[in-house]
Amino acid sequence: MSFNQGSYSPLQTLSIGNVVSTGFLLYRSHLKKYFLLALKAYMWLFIPIYGWAKFFALTALISRLAFADLVNQPESIASGQRFVNSRLWQYLITMLLMFLLGMGIGIGIIVLFLILSILSALLVGGIGQQGNPTTYIIFGLIAIVFMILMMVAILWLMTRFYLVEVPLSIEDNLNSTSTISRSWELTQGYVWRILLISLVGFLITIPIQIFAQIISFILQGVFAPLLRQNSIIFGVLFFVLTIILSFGSGALILPFWQTLKAVVYYDIRSRKEGLDLKLRDHEI
Repeated sequence: MSFNQGSYSPLQTLSIGNVVSTGFLLYRSHLKKYFLLALKAYMWLFIPIYGWAKFFALTALISRLAFADLVNQPESIASGQRFVNSRLWQYLITMLLMFLLGMGIGIGIIVLFLILSILSALLVGGIGQQGNPTTYIIFGLIAIVFMILMMVAILWLMTRFYLVEVPLSIEDNLNSTSTISRSWELTQGYVWRILLISLVGFLITIPIQIFAQIISFILQGVFAPLLRQNSIIFGVLFFVLTIILSFGSGALILPFWQTLKAVVYYDIRSRKEGLDLKLRDHEI
């Protein structure tokens, strides 16, 4: 099914509402195709290393296909797969680098928190001996402000790497390190815009998540008395059904996020690099 552009041309910058609605229209128009790709990606997770690389490549493929539709240059799944498969290990290395980067940031935050906690304890212990409760209130407020700032800083950092796998799936001459730099470059100045888009996108996916949770609770209620009998058959059946539910709901939600990333990527490049003008010149 081809993507119906509606009343606007895709070769223009979009508002936050248009970014989300365009992503949803793309997702809905290609739901079956994207769902099967996402489901296939989840199945690869059972195979260590190579399967994980395939998972990242297939999820990135969804963004590539969505972007191709956005710029009126539709691409077949086979063609897109040839491109992402040529960079298969780059996806795995990219995600490994992101994991290590996240670990480093997490350790840094923990160390900073411990240092500040020790300093606060020493200060409160020294000043608190005078029996002034105001001191505790002040330090409590400072701690709250610090936690809020820390959460904002983490969200800001996460958003700078929001597009990390998308350029690797679309642009030439990129590798696992340069695609990280590319995401950092593209998202500069657009952090809060991306966060708002992500918030709206999250609200859209809530019904699917609620439905999956309801089914999960039903399964737990049905199998709870059966599992108390220590039956291997019921244990395996419960595990299989749980995996099916998890992968099924994930395969519904994941394509939406990857499609939304493609629209964000397109919109930012249109704003920062005049992507629409370059495409028009290419077509002429």
